[in-house]
Amino acid sequence: MDKSVVYDELKRNPKNARFNRYAIEIFYTEEDEGYIAIVPELPECSAFGENEEEALKEIKVAIDLWLETAKKDGREIPKLTGKELLRTTQKATQLINTFINYPYLY
Repeated sequence: MDKSVVYDELKRNPKNARFNRYAIEIFYTEEDEGYIAIVPELPECSAFGENEEEALKEIKVAIDLWLETAKKDGREIPKLTGKELLRTTQKATQLINTFINYPYLY
């Protein structure tokens, strides 16, 4: 895995109401030459895309199908932890910390 980005889908967007409850992790894999999206709270819920946007689009479909299947099978839907996750590169972390520590530089 060369790149790991977490897309937090907890934004208040009514159009995406069924997707806005779970954190989505998207990372690049050289082996597959594309992006894998997973939902840590939903076991085995994953999707693939040639780019991050496509992986995000596909994981939203996978989430919908996962929840629908779990409901039909009578499986328990995992409760939300309410935690927000963020995985990013070291450089981006440094930039974020710089912005937080020195907000008037920008």
